[in-house]
Amino acid sequence: MEWVEITGRTVEEAKDAALDQLGVDTVDAEFEILEEPSRGLFGKTKGQARVRARIAPTSPRPKVERRDRRKKGSGNGGGRKQSQRPATPAVDETPAAPASNGKRPDRRRGAQKAAPTEKENTTVTDTVDVDLAEHTRIVTEFLDGLVDAFDLEGRVEAVSIDDDTSEVRVEGRDLGILVGPKGNTLAAIQELSRTVIHRKVSGTAAGRVRLDVAGYRQRRREALERFTQGVAEEVRSSGLQKALEPMGSADRKVVHDTVNALEGVSTISEGDEPRRRVVIIPS
Repeated sequence: MEWVEITGRTVEEAKDAALDQLGVDTVDAEFEILEEPSRGLFGKTKGQARVRARIAPTSPRPKVERRDRRKKGSGNGGGRKQSQRPATPAVDETPAAPASNGKRPDRRRGAQKAAPTEKENTTVTDTVDVDLAEHTRIVTEFLDGLVDAFDLEGRVEAVSIDDDTSEVRVEGRDLGILVGPKGNTLAAIQELSRTVIHRKVSGTAAGRVRLDVAGYRQRRREALERFTQGVAEEVRSSGLQKALEPMGSADRKVVHDTVNALEGVSTISEGDEPRRRVVIIPS
């Protein structure tokens, strides 16, 4: 996935704008801070923040090492207990979090983690790259099995959207159970597909695989485009800006792309996840 370069008044504002352009959440993106605004007198900032961002390559999640649950002394003849003392609680071997220096931790979804150590970088570099087509094949097989498990009549097919994105579609009748209210079930299946990929392969792939069931997401995109065009016309006629309801990054990208193709209007984003929204303004 190619990098995009975005500027903003602050680093966070530039990152949020980059997420809108990429159409992904923070956890699915990686950033490089190219420039930060400098602080002047009385706390005022000078200049703009500049960041680079791209869709993060898909990588396997680390497996949690199983703890040895065997009791001490189990090998002593006959397995008789040597003591009636209560069992000592298992010690959490997870390293303690570093001191926060008095600052509250960033609880925003997808907040950036500290830069990986040199050892961690080596581990990531040693992973084998996997073709996006292989990820697509795995997701296609997963959805085939899901359709069979629900005893549904559906056909699963994969379509290449561009060099960085493929879409696996399920077409058929009575597939609403795979979509759910407001597409919530479909979103959950999307997350499950990522887990399946991480279990099947140990490499990384540049790009992403998205899902659609019975054309739900395609219809939503088209409806959102029509709605955005109507709101944009109102803004252009009245000269007054209008804020849309909060929506996910993928829907915000549809709004941005739709408005960018129109004359006399533009868009900005405001707020924080999950209440971030697009504002259409006259230009």
